[in-house]
Amino acid sequence: MTAPSSELAPLPLVPGTWTLDTAHSSVTFQIRHLGVTNVRGRFDTFSATLAVGESLQSVAVDASIDLASINTNQADRDAHLRSTDFFDLAAHPAMTFVSTSISGSGEEYELTGDLSINGVTKPVTFAVEFYGVDTHPADGRVRSGFSATGEIKRSDYGINFNMPLGAGKLALADKVKIELDLQFIAP
Repeated sequence: MTAPSSELAPLPLVPGTWTLDTAHSSVTFQIRHLGVTNVRGRFDTFSATLAVGESLQSVAVDASIDLASINTNQADRDAHLRSTDFFDLAAHPAMTFVSTSISGSGEEYELTGDLSINGVTKPVTFAVEFYGVDTHPADGRVRSGFSATGEIKRSDYGINFNMPLGAGKLALADKVKIELDLQFIAP
């Protein structure tokens, strides 16, 4: 007997549109600074939906991040990141992600989709860990939890600002690591 493929196996989530619980979710990133340490930041305003169908092939994720909500715990740096040197908020106030495929099973998945930053759209893949489903004791609603990690090159999105440090070194790395912790509420 042949085991069912992950695309056809039953999903542990009920079908419908799951909404993001932003109070129990986070969108964070880190970038190497001066080649010796990482600067970490987060976005405070974001939204996402998780549309679940009958199979993994019918699952879709759609997300948007308000770039003005960037927070690196340093006001001057945050203002610079909002400028045309980085995000150019006047022209592109949001970063968006739309999934194109999901594969995997159990607790380990791979989510691929189109990430748009500064008017540039590129494919990106996230490693996703599924934490499970449980009922919240305070409100009785069913929740599901996920973490997702990936990385992008900021230059792929036209974010090329940097400061030379000499000897071929630059102040900022091109690679940016992205970490998401997301809790969704069942339909």
